[in-house]
Amino acid sequence: MRIVAIGDVVGWPGVKTFSRLAGALRKLYRPDLFVVNGENASGLGITPPQAGELFASGADVITLGNHAWARREIVPYIDGNPRLIRPYNYLAPHPGRGYVIVPAAGKRVMVVNLLGRALMDPTPENPFYAMERLLQETEGKRDAVIVDFHAETTSEKIAFFRYFAGKASVIFGTHTHVQTADEQILRGTGYLTDLGMTGPTDSVLGVKEKQSIAGFRGELRDKFETADGPTALCGAFFELDGEENCIRAERIRLEA
Repeated sequence: MRIVAIGDVVGWPGVKTFSRLAGALRKLYRPDLFVVNGENASGLGITPPQAGELFASGADVITLGNHAWARREIVPYIDGNPRLIRPYNYLAPHPGRGYVIVPAAGKRVMVVNLLGRALMDPTPENPFYAMERLLQETEGKRDAVIVDFHAETTSEKIAFFRYFAGKASVIFGTHTHVQTADEQILRGTGYLTDLGMTGPTDSVLGVKEKQSIAGFRGELRDKFETADGPTALCGAFFELDGEENCIRAERIRLEA
């Protein structure tokens, strides 16, 4: 099984970048499954048209994160589309669901979205306990397990990976928008701390640089806007053997 995971899509420039490059990715990697993090497709949050374009361009599953509900028009859409998933450890009564089991390469693949708590909102359920419970509840109902761990700190992501290594096929991090260089495999689990960002490169994490700099200088600034200009797509490729163990993990970066 071959899996391509795409890091945080930022604004319409990021959505269009994925749309333009999805065909090239298919030729290069021949993926059986495309997982795309879309929680910043609208800058903050995602709208139904943006989710629709990502799906139409090839995304099999779209994951979200801490900005899942920034655009409230996504609420009825997510309830009607099980392949758009929000963090599993958001407590009820949040709409949508935190995982989905989809067919890929003749296998039942469970894709899970989880939210970290270190330096983030501490109110979601502890992701370690939530993942343990989910693995128990879905035992025998799935083959491979893919986890998008949307978290701020590298330490929490690495701790999560090392704890669940051998219990999932692939674990990757999202949220920081900066691709890391630590792809690895441990006990059959492929891993990358952060997939990086799909969106404008002349920016600060996708935001117009002057606005971000003004904020850090303590100046008055306008509401953050997605930057213009050249873009890039970042993510990772993972290959599994017949036993759902990862045998290959590598970074992806394509200039648009």
